[in-house]
Amino acid sequence: MSVHAGGSTLALFAQVELVPRGTRAVVFEHTFEVFLGLGVLVGVVVVAYMLYNAYRYRDGEHRDDDFEPPTLGELPVGGGGGRKLFTSFALSTIIVISLVAWTYMTLLYVEDPPEAEAEVDVEGYRFGWEFTYPNGHESDGVLRVPRGEVVRLRVTSSDVFHNFGVPELRVKTDAVPGQTTTTWVEAGETGNYTAKCYELCGSGHSYMTATVVVMEPDEYREWYANTTNNSS
Repeated sequence: MSVHAGGSTLALFAQVELVPRGTRAVVFEHTFEVFLGLGVLVGVVVVAYMLYNAYRYRDGEHRDDDFEPPTLGELPVGGGGGRKLFTSFALSTIIVISLVAWTYMTLLYVEDPPEAEAEVDVEGYRFGWEFTYPNGHESDGVLRVPRGEVVRLRVTSSDVFHNFGVPELRVKTDAVPGQTTTTWVEAGETGNYTAKCYELCGSGHSYMTATVVVMEPDEYREWYANTTNNSS
């Protein structure tokens, strides 16, 4: 599928509100709820049908005297000519294809978010994270972002393989030396979150963390306006 075709299909899904929108945390939460709900529904149907057949064909005095159990090596009869099997396969196919298509469209949104209001360069090193803002301001160990706004992160590494991730914000991407990977973050609530490295990179790997400070938009802009190209 071409990028244009994928974007058109995503737009169509979004118009009928089939694709969840919002922060990454909200999108993944909705995805989890869909899989959980469908899994519970399928489980209830399967278990209910199993219990129904166990009760219907239970042994006891109610059974007809002419009942003949199936014989080993013989095909059972009276199954409706395979209609039940065909129906079950058809329903399963529809459910699986629909779920795959919906998940694909959701992931297209995750990989290609709305236009970002800001962009920050993230560079991993043993053993920490350095953040560079568009005005040249550098910050070691602290990333500040505005609440409710999409911020694109350009992630790389200065030495070995790292992996930048913020679990609470559902952000995770590789930091590869000589390459740049992109991801995005949109936080729904203010507060401090912890970014970690998820690629074993040496003896200080477990200490390779950073603080992500989510600020109110006005407070963030005031802070940003007072920054310089000096590190802090």
